[in-house]
Amino acid sequence: MSGEQLPLVSLVIPAKNEGENVRSTLLSAQRAKTRYPYEIIVVDDGSTDNGCQLISPLLDGEKVKLLTTPGIGAAQARNLGAEHANGEYLIFCDAHLTFQDYWIEGLVGLIRSGLADAVSPGIAPTTQPHLVGYGQTLNEKLEIKWNRQQNRPFPCAILPGGCLAVAKAVFDDVGGFDRGFRVWGFEDIEFSIKLWLFGYRCYVQPAVKVLHLFRHAHPYHVTFDHVHYNMLRMAYSHFKESRILACRKLIHHANRAMIEKQVVEGGALEQRQNYFQRRKFSDDWFMKAFGIPF
Repeated sequence: MSGEQLPLVSLVIPAKNEGENVRSTLLSAQRAKTRYPYEIIVVDDGSTDNGCQLISPLLDGEKVKLLTTPGIGAAQARNLGAEHANGEYLIFCDAHLTFQDYWIEGLVGLIRSGLADAVSPGIAPTTQPHLVGYGQTLNEKLEIKWNRQQNRPFPCAILPGGCLAVAKAVFDDVGGFDRGFRVWGFEDIEFSIKLWLFGYRCYVQPAVKVLHLFRHAHPYHVTFDHVHYNMLRMAYSHFKESRILACRKLIHHANRAMIEKQVVEGGALEQRQNYFQRRKFSDDWFMKAFGIPF
C-alpha cells in the first residue's frame, strides 16, 4: 500500500584499509533508489590508510555514522555496528559494493513476506557483472562453492557476509556473529549454520544483484592461525565430535594443538553446551539437507 509506513533499515559496513572503496560504497548506497528509510553505520576497524577520512563530508551524525575501533576483527566489527543500529532490519555490507535501484526492497521484502529470516542477493564481480553467484554451499574441506542461478528465491546453506540482510530481532536472538572469532575467516559460514540450526531460514533473492570487488589479497594481515582458530571454534560450537576431528585434520601451516587449546580456553565448550540445548536441528540434518559431504 502506498500509505504504508516502512521500517527503518540499518546498513552496517565494516571497513579496514579500504581506501576510496568506503566512499564509493556509501555513494552507491545513497544513489540507489529505495522507498525504505535507512541509516548507514560504518565501522572503521583499526584502519591505517586514513580511507575512512574520505567519508567525513558524508557523515551527518544521524543517517550516516562512523564508529572507530582499534582492530577487533570482522565478526566483532559487525556486531558493534549492529549494537548501534536503530533499524528493524540489518543489512551487513562489505565496503566495496555497488548497488542497484530497489535492492533493499528485494532483500527486506523477502523477509517481511515471511518466507525467510535472512537473505543475500546474487553477487557478481565488478569486473565481470554477468558472472553471478547465488549464495554458497560447502565442499568436503569446508571450502565455499557458489550456487548457480535459480529464478526464484531459494533456501541456501551459506549466505555470503558481503551482503546479508537479517531481521534485527533474529540477529539478537542468535547472538550475532561469533563473539570469540579472530581477525577474519568463517564469520558468514558460522552465522548461516547457526541460523539454520536454531530454526531460522536463509534464502537467496536472485532478483537482486550486487556488484562486489573481489581481491586476491586482504588489505590487512590475516594468518592461517586466525582462520583455523575460527574454523575449529565453529566446529566446537556446532558439530558432533567426528566432525570436530575432521576439522582438526584440516589444520595445516599452523600449530594444531596450540589452536585447539586456545579454542577450548576461549569458552568454546561452554558455548557448545548452550547452543546444543537450544538448537532445533542437528549438524547431521544441516549437512544432509544441503548435500554437503562433510
